[in-house]
Amino acid sequence: MKFKYNARTQEGELQTGFIEAANREAAANILTGHNLFILSLEGAERRHWYNRILGFFNRVKITDLMIFTRQFATLMESKMPLGNSLRGLYQQTKNPILKEAIFEISSDVDAGLSLSQAIERRGRIFSEFYISMIRSAEITGRLEEAMSFLADYLDKESMWHSRIRNALIYPIIVVILFLVVAGIMLTTVFPQIEPVFRETGVSLPFITQIFLAGGNLLLHWWWAVLLILILLTFLLIDYFQSSEGRAVFNELIIKVPVFGNLFKKIYVARFTESTSVLIRGGIPITQAIEISGHAIGNIVYRDILHEVAEKVRAGELFSTLLSQNEYYFPALVGQMVAIGEGTGRLDETLSRISAFYTREVNNLLANLVELIQPILIAVIGIFVGLLFASILIPIYNLAQAF
Repeated sequence: MKFKYNARTQEGELQTGFIEAANREAAANILTGHNLFILSLEGAERRHWYNRILGFFNRVKITDLMIFTRQFATLMESKMPLGNSLRGLYQQTKNPILKEAIFEISSDVDAGLSLSQAIERRGRIFSEFYISMIRSAEITGRLEEAMSFLADYLDKESMWHSRIRNALIYPIIVVILFLVVAGIMLTTVFPQIEPVFRETGVSLPFITQIFLAGGNLLLHWWWAVLLILILLTFLLIDYFQSSEGRAVFNELIIKVPVFGNLFKKIYVARFTESTSVLIRGGIPITQAIEISGHAIGNIVYRDILHEVAEKVRAGELFSTLLSQNEYYFPALVGQMVAIGEGTGRLDETLSRISAFYTREVNNLLANLVELIQPILIAVIGIFVGLLFASILIPIYNLAQAF
């Protein structure tokens, strides 16, 4: 298989290229063996849609990874040997994929690999940020603190995912029910009343004509409509899984009204928190920026932060570069970072920024949950009104005619 990688040498030089290996773990081992610090490593061969579906079901949920990390941190804080900790976690873990990964990690550690090397070989489960945190903690001897931070980080991410998912469940159910009811009316009610209106010669409003045409289309060509919807769904999924599609999707979600502001605050909170911990762990600021850029989960931010890291490496100020990208990083971030640079406490400043935007995200999520339901009821009420008006107006006109 061919893999595309971005890595840095020990001197900090960026290397980008392709490597042939049997799997991702083997590719990571080859690059590590050449003393390269891996920034990203992903398959260059295009995966088929059915492989993506299988990958979706054969994945480790963020909740499972958070529980594993929390238990690992607790065992490390109790000074239990690393090998015993991994064997204990293997017995406690329920997720079969994560359980197998823990067994393989334990075997690699017993064979002489470091924890970060063993985890790096399971890159499909553990993110680059996760691996980098473990690697820096091994260098500084603060593995317990790193595991505790990662557990808190994943706990917060899991909470955000859960709140966003819960906020969308009710609207999705209501929309589906409305579509079902509307479909029944279009395919059963409208076809029955259409002959009555045509025989009496009553002029039909434009909205009624649209619903009648839609009902006839669904009634006679429902299989074609269903087939087209399925094909469009698979095409969209396949496109958004590609590199270009992911970039387009990532750009869209930060430009959508209301939700775009939410996601930007989430990305800023992720970036500042992870960068703060990496700097505190002894990682150079330029590498910390790049690693955090890959950990954010948005290609647009990743590319911006890669450019920022290159310019910081060339001698420009971190705060100035953030201020130049005010659309993605609010002015407060650049101002606070400038204070951190001036006082020499950049890690503490970034941590404060993260705490501030974490509170902002929590407040915004709470407000969105409260606002979504009344807005949805109003929108669906308008469509229901149009649906019934398309029936009642012709009936009223018919009564007036006689």
